[in-house]
Amino acid sequence: MSVALPMLHEEGPLAVDWQGEPIRCDSCPCSRAENAARCEPGRACVQDRYSLRITRFFGWNPRHADQFLTHPYFEVRAIAARHANLFRLSSLLSDPDETVRGSVATRVPQGLLRRLVNDPHREVRVRVAQRLMPPSLVAMLKDPDYYVRVWVARRIPHTFLPRMAEDAESEVRAEVAERLSPGALGLLSRDPDPRIRRVVARRAPATLLGALALDPAWEVRWEIARRGSERLCEQLSLDPEVEVRAAAEERLAELRAPATPERPMQ
Repeated sequence: MSVALPMLHEEGPLAVDWQGEPIRCDSCPCSRAENAARCEPGRACVQDRYSLRITRFFGWNPRHADQFLTHPYFEVRAIAARHANLFRLSSLLSDPDETVRGSVATRVPQGLLRRLVNDPHREVRVRVAQRLMPPSLVAMLKDPDYYVRVWVARRIPHTFLPRMAEDAESEVRAEVAERLSPGALGLLSRDPDPRIRRVVARRAPATLLGALALDPAWEVRWEIARRGSERLCEQLSLDPEVEVRAAAEERLAELRAPATPERPMQ
């Protein structure tokens, strides 16, 4: 007769199985002599529903991961997927639980990863966007979730960045502004978000600075005052904002200081 053993636990919740029932070591497949695993009830156990103890079990026994890829508890499948044979993971691409699919997305080869581009859960698609080879990220340019697009903007080849300059989310456009080639920053010079125009002002070529010196946001004008020409800084030294005037005066002093071997002309 199977006997339920009392479980000691060193941390976390009471040690019970994924259905809340007492853990039965004598019926565990890993307790058989031919399949013996290193475990410690209450600390490292594949039957426990506490994810930390499952994680510890597979950390100690990675060779057992393959046999648990069809376990009814999603946490077991997800954690086993981190250690299982790569050739066994394709069956989990359509797992009903997004945690499992997300775990799979961190490991599968690129060919299989592309099959998760349109996964219904945003966390899975975020992981895809973090790993997919940059040229393949074009398929995610219009992803419905802004954070997925943030990752796309961080990694997509520069050739495709201009297509993201009109993204509806400012967080995405901010990533675009940081990566666009300086010559293409004019696409964002009139962005409605002053934070993005400030990035443009910090990175733009000299030909764009004149227009940005008239920007309504003082933060943008401050950036121009820190790197503008003598003419622009003279203009900004009369700015209504004290921070902009101070930056312009400091820049003018630098520009007008005599050149020395230690300090070449700017």
